[in-house]
Amino acid sequence: MEKREIPVKEAAAAYDFGGEIVSIEPYGGGHINDTFLVVTDRGEEWVLQRINGYVFPNPEQIMENIIGVTNFIAKKLIRAGEDPDRGTLTVKETKTGRFHYVDRDGNFWRVTKNIPNTTAYEFADSVERLYESGAAFGRFQKMLADYPADTLYETIPHFHDTPARFEQLMTAVREDRAGRLGEVGAEIAFAKAREADCGALTELLQKGELPLKVTHNDTKMSNVLLDNETGKAVCVIDLDTVMPGLAAFDFGDSIRAGATTAAEDEADLEKVHFSLPFYKAYAEGFLGEAGASLTEREIKTLPIGAKLMTLEVGMRFLADYLNGDVYFKTDYPEHNLVRARNQFKLVSEMEQHIDEMNEIVSAYL
Repeated sequence: MEKREIPVKEAAAAYDFGGEIVSIEPYGGGHINDTFLVVTDRGEEWVLQRINGYVFPNPEQIMENIIGVTNFIAKKLIRAGEDPDRGTLTVKETKTGRFHYVDRDGNFWRVTKNIPNTTAYEFADSVERLYESGAAFGRFQKMLADYPADTLYETIPHFHDTPARFEQLMTAVREDRAGRLGEVGAEIAFAKAREADCGALTELLQKGELPLKVTHNDTKMSNVLLDNETGKAVCVIDLDTVMPGLAAFDFGDSIRAGATTAAEDEADLEKVHFSLPFYKAYAEGFLGEAGASLTEREIKTLPIGAKLMTLEVGMRFLADYLNGDVYFKTDYPEHNLVRARNQFKLVSEMEQHIDEMNEIVSAYL
């Protein structure tokens, strides 16, 4: 522990917080970066993070993306008479005027202003909270609709390339590194039956029928801050995965994670169901904010985005199971297989409700 505390203090010393540091404590529940809350004698709070260099090998590109989009949003908030320190993340400069600090071990650090009187919830336990999550990510889309998405770095290449994810699964099937292929015949058949669906979004992008947009790419409930008093969405956080993409990616990933009746690793599939009321709540929040900034084709592709993002994650879990659990953390040998079956159950139910899903978004055409 002592070894870990040394770079934290070193990194904090690179910043002028406008007062003496009272405490530096671990903060939040993230599993990628190391995050600390810095409190000063003036009562101000700052979030100090060490970027995970293994997951994000190009932190300079991440920071350039973040600075670009947050400055862009801040300017719009100021013009609208709103508080930019509350409506978007504010990245603090070091004493030397840089937006990150590199410690003696080569680790990258950054500091953002903590947004007071807000909470990030791990899960949406009500339609109201999922509605607010949709509103937050919808506003994020709207505010960045005219941002030149092609100028952003693709920090994780082919992240939501569903055809590529299918091919990765087929490679895992051929190699069968962990000797588990005999256990997953039904799951492989499920994925193969939907191979033709995998390119539905990427093909439209390649044809120029869908516009490239700024996307968050990790649109789970815990990446939205809600006001403690009003319960309204305040700010979207965790911008490390901001990249060029499609609106349907962000919408779909939120539905995958939020419009379900069970945890992602629930093994009892009788408890796993796609929730149409939660889908409707998120769609209304998202399109209520972003609808006017989206094309008709974009809106029409949102339901298939939900299906494809869920299928994609299920295929990733299944491929990792076949590869011997080398990517996702697991708690027991069948963990990734349970996750894959869970996601595939949601895909099946989305297919059963696709007409209703289409009808809900069609109100915004």
